[in-house]
Amino acid sequence: MIPFLKWPGGKRWISETLAGLVREQLVGTYYEPFLGGGSVFFTLRPERAVISDVNTDLINTYEMVRDRAPDVIRRLKRLRVNRETFNRLRAAEPSDALERAVRFLYLNRTAFGGIYRVNREGKFNVPFGGGERTPEILWRQSLLVGASELLAGVHIRHADFEPMIDLAQRGDVVYCDPTYTVAHENNGFVRYNERNFSWADQVRLAGAARRASARGAAVFVSNAEHRCIRRLYGEGAFRVLERNSRVSSDVRKRRPVRELLVHLAPAKP
Repeated sequence: MIPFLKWPGGKRWISETLAGLVREQLVGTYYEPFLGGGSVFFTLRPERAVISDVNTDLINTYEMVRDRAPDVIRRLKRLRVNRETFNRLRAAEPSDALERAVRFLYLNRTAFGGIYRVNREGKFNVPFGGGERTPEILWRQSLLVGASELLAGVHIRHADFEPMIDLAQRGDVVYCDPTYTVAHENNGFVRYNERNFSWADQVRLAGAARRASARGAAVFVSNAEHRCIRRLYGEGAFRVLERNSRVSSDVRKRRPVRELLVHLAPAKP
């Protein structure tokens, strides 16, 4: 099914392939500790899953969609789609969990390019998108209702990735899609990513992935196609995935982007 969130770096473009690889090895529980828009989760539709993310508002939104989808839809329908409403909600800091989820979904569907970005103070700072940017698709295509049904019984956690990966056991599959933005090997990979997902985090992730593999879980990690990542996962199997960049509004300036999929096979019993 289609994810209800637009998410930067999301894997909609390759979700069928990734879900197929996971499905081949999944016997137990599916773990996705960098949830974001959840493209692989929604394509896979696992029977047992633990999904998590460090983003508090994101996880709250998933919980509200799972538990109170009709209320979320009802409140979203009341909001007008215009710059004034957008700016009012962008500046708001509601304490109520339902209102926070409604704000998150409204901004996600009406912001420029569907981008999720916050400043150093953690404030959402993407401008109004205008045009055809609207949350109507969420109820007209039953995205929230469908997501609520799929999320029923799913464990949703606000957590750092490491303790979540440490839960995986034999027969489980972990899919990781950490923050990275790299198109080639010459654009300062380690330094560039330090703001979002540091090299120390990359090392922690690799360590957690190895431990899970040693316990008998299969681990897949999407990452940058970069020599540093290949060295970090030296024992893994690598597959290069390529797509056209959509970052530039000028189609002529869009270039192929290569990403790396790392597979750590489960250790034999």
